[in-house]
Amino acid sequence: MVSETLDELQKVEKDLEEYQTKRSLKQHASDLKTLMSSGITDQETCLDGFSHDSADKKVRKELEKGQEKVRKMCSNALAMICNMTDTDLANEERLNERKLREEENTVWPEWLSVGDRKLLQSGTVKANVVVAADGSGNFKTVAAAVAAAPSKSSSRYVIRIKAGVYRENVGVPKGKTNIMFLGDGRKSTIITGSRSVKGGSTTFDSATVAIVGDGFLARDITFQNTAGASNHQAVALRVGSDLSAFYQCDMLAYQDTLYVHKNRQFYINCLVVGTVDFIFGNAAAVFQDCDIHARRPNSGQKNMLTAQGRTDPNQNTGIVIQKCRIGATSDLSPVQGSFPTYLGRPWKQYSRTMVMQSSISNVIHPAGWFEWDGNFALSTLYYGEYRNTGAGAGTSGRVKWKGYKVITSATEAQGFTPGNFIAGGSWLKNTGFPFALGL
Repeated sequence: MVSETLDELQKVEKDLEEYQTKRSLKQHASDLKTLMSSGITDQETCLDGFSHDSADKKVRKELEKGQEKVRKMCSNALAMICNMTDTDLANEERLNERKLREEENTVWPEWLSVGDRKLLQSGTVKANVVVAADGSGNFKTVAAAVAAAPSKSSSRYVIRIKAGVYRENVGVPKGKTNIMFLGDGRKSTIITGSRSVKGGSTTFDSATVAIVGDGFLARDITFQNTAGASNHQAVALRVGSDLSAFYQCDMLAYQDTLYVHKNRQFYINCLVVGTVDFIFGNAAAVFQDCDIHARRPNSGQKNMLTAQGRTDPNQNTGIVIQKCRIGATSDLSPVQGSFPTYLGRPWKQYSRTMVMQSSISNVIHPAGWFEWDGNFALSTLYYGEYRNTGAGAGTSGRVKWKGYKVITSATEAQGFTPGNFIAGGSWLKNTGFPFALGL
């Protein structure tokens, strides 16, 4: 985490030197805010690694003392960046006498080659290497294929993963950029593991697949953790990759299924299944046209779809659920009255989650949201709902917290769309995946 933070701060310094010179102002502002937000998240992640037992918690208290000065400096820097870029964007808007539309300012990232642009636009994806458990490909394991991939690749490197069950833990490190996992179908290509906190891992390290290298894409794959409901935190997929996207993928586990750790992420037509806090983290993550289903937890447990971890009010992070379907799996549906299920709870002080234009089944409790610990974060969080439908979408019985609101303004809701929230107009086209930038 320390090396990643230093790397992000160095990129901030470089970007500030090049401010308003090489990119559209909107994209440059998003890049700066993302880098600084991720640097703050890294520090918090380091502390969270010491949260599982009494001895760890003592170490955490000592670490917090040393990190306080760094945290304040990073927070101040982020605030200044937000003030500068927000002012410049407002001035630009006034000069143009209209709102800049992301679609009209689409630019290709500097790292994407002309050949890749044509390839992605055509919808055709050619594999660089093939992984096959039966030995018919270039590699028998996904981890081996990743290890052999070029570092700091300036073009898309496609790893085709043939149908099969791959029982391994896979990491795509920071130096492996622009990698794509291409499966044979979400029901056919499965990467599965079983690490868990109760089994001796940390939440962070329990991930079956951990993605850090920027520009990562995945299509037609299942990411799974089979540790079960009794083994506490057990992550199927952890993502810290900036400008990463997932299409037609399944993320299956119980507690802490999908760790949207940091940076800008997009999920389209995916299935996410779990129990407690099963989408959590501090990325700027948008889920569009996805199925998000709670499953049956252990006796006495409550299901939480989200646990968002924003720690600074200026971080450009949050979880956005747009045009999705929120429901229950077949094992929960018959007994859902015994297991209350909520849209989320505030993991950190400035937790931010938006659910909009989605179908919400009656699996969701009328209150909608649940406390983390008493009154913690209830006045500083931002939880919004906008134009949802379904038996569980009614807002009359929702919580009365200061930070919760029913959104009626399309302008406010527009700020959470992919075009605005993750600067999607500058990169989603390059993925070759379907997407909608607006409402």
